[in-house]
Amino acid sequence: MTFGRFCMLTKNKVKKSIENLPESFSIDQLIDQLIFMEKIEEGIKQSEEGKVVSNEDIKLMIDK
Repeated sequence: MTFGRFCMLTKNKVKKSIENLPESFSIDQLIDQLIFMEKIEEGIKQSEEGKVVSNEDIKLMIDK
């Protein structure tokens, strides 16, 4: 796992994410949730920047 590129999260998004956790949770569950949120934010950013791969290109990569 690499942590070189972080996407900034807001307090509001983190608060909403914590609300989705059960009443009692472990630090590992919290960290997993925060990493998941970061990955989603990074994916949205990449999509907005046009850094995407089409389904057709993926199929070609798989066939190779």
